[in-house]
Amino acid sequence: MNDSTITQMDDVTLLAALRRGDESAFATLVERHHASLVRLAMMYVPDQAAAEDVAQETWLGLLKGLDRFEGRSSLKTWLFTVLTNRAKTRGLRESRSTPFSALAKSELDTDEPSVASERFLPPDHSQWPDEWGTYVSAWDEIPEEKFLTGETMDVIRQAIAALPPAQREVITRRDIEGWPAQEVCNILAITETNQRVLLHRARSKVRQALEQYLNEGL
Repeated sequence: MNDSTITQMDDVTLLAALRRGDESAFATLVERHHASLVRLAMMYVPDQAAAEDVAQETWLGLLKGLDRFEGRSSLKTWLFTVLTNRAKTRGLRESRSTPFSALAKSELDTDEPSVASERFLPPDHSQWPDEWGTYVSAWDEIPEEKFLTGETMDVIRQAIAALPPAQREVITRRDIEGWPAQEVCNILAITETNQRVLLHRARSKVRQALEQYLNEGL
């Protein structure tokens, strides 16, 4: 079974491959989610090494618990839920556990300047709810090479890295990894409203950084 086939698998097929002991299916799953698992674990444990340990324990837990997985959630949701529970336990043991909802609340309680709401599409938009409704200013005047050097992506990565933890986690799940809003809410234990506000603030800051970069030299 090649990686392309595995990438396109639905949960049922992937689960069957894992239960058969298909090593390529497991390797692809690890490649797809390991970095994300470690990043989420970092929200609860003191350092990278502890986060890596938690992620490794989660993978072992996945293999041992395959027969108990009943499919009441997606395999990805189940995997990240197991990771979150393990990371919380590890964080408590090491006296360093701040629930994501508490991090989110501290950020939501901060009165931040925001981008005008009319620059976003409405939440009930048929295709792109809460997405930007206007392009970055002077987009058409920006030299093509400015996009092609990779600097633009570096600006975006740096802007995301500089975000407060809860905003960084939400925008990473939604805009980089493509998770649906409900799945983000379930894994991070936050309400849909709070998820939307955190995402809005994160996108505003990233867009501000991008506009500042793209407007340089015009």
